[in-house]
Amino acid sequence: MLSAVPGVLDVRASAAAARVSVRWDPARTDPARLCAAVRPAGYGLTPDEGASARELRRAEARGALWRTFVAALCSMQVMMLAAPSYTTQPGELERHFAQILNWGQWVLALPVLLFSARPLFSAAGSSLQVRRMSMEVPVVLGLLVTFVASTVATFQPDGWFGHEVYFDSMTMFVALLLGARWLEMRVRHRAAEQLEAGRDVLPGRAWRVRADGVVEAVMLAALNVGDTLQVPMGEAVPADGELLSGEAWLDESLLSGESRPVAKRAGIGASQQLWAGSINRGAPVLMKVTAHAGDTRLAAIANLVAEAQTQRPDSYRLADRWAGPFIVGVLVAATAAGLVWWHIEPARALSVAVAVLIVTCPCALSLAVPAAQLAAVQALARRGVVVRRPGALEHLAAATRVVFDKTGTLTRSGHERVRLHLLDSQASEPDLWAHAAALASASTHPVSRAILAAASLAPVVLEHIAESSGEGLEGVDAAGRRWRLGSAHFVGVSADADAEARAWLSRDGVALAAFLIEEPLRPDAAQAVTDLRTLGLSVQLLSGDQPGRAGRTGLAVGIAAVEGGASPERKLAVVAEAQAQGEVVVMVGDGFNDSPVLARADVAVVMNHGAMASCREADLLLDGHRADALLSLVAARTLSIRAHRVARQNLAWALVYNAACIPLALAGWLPPWAAGLGMATSSLLVVLNGARLTRG
Repeated sequence: MLSAVPGVLDVRASAAAARVSVRWDPARTDPARLCAAVRPAGYGLTPDEGASARELRRAEARGALWRTFVAALCSMQVMMLAAPSYTTQPGELERHFAQILNWGQWVLALPVLLFSARPLFSAAGSSLQVRRMSMEVPVVLGLLVTFVASTVATFQPDGWFGHEVYFDSMTMFVALLLGARWLEMRVRHRAAEQLEAGRDVLPGRAWRVRADGVVEAVMLAALNVGDTLQVPMGEAVPADGELLSGEAWLDESLLSGESRPVAKRAGIGASQQLWAGSINRGAPVLMKVTAHAGDTRLAAIANLVAEAQTQRPDSYRLADRWAGPFIVGVLVAATAAGLVWWHIEPARALSVAVAVLIVTCPCALSLAVPAAQLAAVQALARRGVVVRRPGALEHLAAATRVVFDKTGTLTRSGHERVRLHLLDSQASEPDLWAHAAALASASTHPVSRAILAAASLAPVVLEHIAESSGEGLEGVDAAGRRWRLGSAHFVGVSADADAEARAWLSRDGVALAAFLIEEPLRPDAAQAVTDLRTLGLSVQLLSGDQPGRAGRTGLAVGIAAVEGGASPERKLAVVAEAQAQGEVVVMVGDGFNDSPVLARADVAVVMNHGAMASCREADLLLDGHRADALLSLVAARTLSIRAHRVARQNLAWALVYNAACIPLALAGWLPPWAAGLGMATSSLLVVLNGARLTRG
């Protein structure tokens, strides 16, 4: 199809990714003709605005992975060549064999220094240009000193620096450091992808109605305020606007958190407003555009996400806080030791300095927190908890407040429960269900479908059933009595009769019953709230649903602090206010409207059946299909506290180890091979201590 369009030079399509790459001659064709070419086949095209940024991130990721791979591979080979010098006794390894091994290590160290470590040198150079001391500066100095001294020792073994080389320590350090940087880069890339994901909510094109009545497909960027659009059933509203005629039923859960479709009626104040991103659940409707592109409410929510991400509190990184000063202290100590030994015994000066560098290499210090976090991640995975950002476990351990959304979090979406409330004590409840089901069977309205599904009796036979748009249904039974099912006004009920009812049933103008439709609570919701309180957390409910329904949900699960009708802006403000008071907030949500507050919260927890935008914000994903999903959050809190304790144990061990071994290295009692062995043993103990958490 596309290749047949004049001016198209190349077409590459991926069905799995739902993407097509097209190169064309702008002088011979344009995007509108490309869209028209695929429309007969039922496809639509929308520009991939994030392609350039995504390609840059992909290139950065490939480069970082290659540099890490080269450093790791070369370091392993260097260690193999260095092993004989550490395992043989003096005089056992002939000098020319040792020289060949040193040459081999030098060759393998070159790609690590020139290729893998290049970003470190670039960052250090940039810091020195602006006269700022960064972490890369002492690291690069240590690498250069070690490489230069080892190079001189390789080619002049009888020179001032002796014959000892330390390429193994240098290459191993670069590999570990680049591995950590690669993980940090992954986190940054995911954050950038979150901001791009909001565009996927809107359709790829809009159906604009021209003045002559012809409906044409146009790109969203081509819309103008005042355009008339047709919104087909099941499609998302492409722009903010006003309903022009009739009634529409829209799923606004992505924007408001309301769990049921909302009725919109033309010409009735705010109820005629349509929001971009909401889904049309009824018949096709016509609307007039009042705002589009970056001016829509959906765009405003996306901007809230971006702002919240920039204001998100810094992660609690105890290891990072100590690593920088520690490395600088190591370099100072190594330099001082080398100078002192240069005056005492010049032949041992470099050996002592390198031993200090090796024994104090922050491998164990760097692994102290990640080892505990990764072990906790494995244990939580068995409980159905996916930890997307292991660092969030530190915040979860320090949390003071948990904020729940209602719909899809404390309640189970798609499992509506209909309750009948009798208004006439003389009426027969089975009879009312049967007549309500008879009327509901003639409508596709969401409330009618819920009532029909909840009716346990077969509907009676009613005649002359008619539906009044936006009001309800009416029918006549065999006795000539007129039954109505619908709104309070339609059946003749006062507006304050039951504010929470979704439909009423009347017979000959007398109201007989009200139908209340609610989602059931998750079976573990109340127990989870109790357990979280036992663990020292305060619990709050913030919901976009009606205050009455939110209040009943809070009462049922034991949450006293409840706020209903909360907009995304209000939720964000509540969390920000709590954080300003020093609280560490865990947000448990579901739906795109929760994305801003999830981004701002210290820990974002999302049911994995939630909206994709929220899943991208998640630090922890709970398996929403499990009956104990919320209890898994309790387990995560408990395990995060244990992981925090283990991490502190690891940090303490790493510091004690260095405090004990540094004096030995400074005194010249710890040769480089023993320093390397001690460093490896220290790292192994840290990992094994963290592995205890995998038992859950």
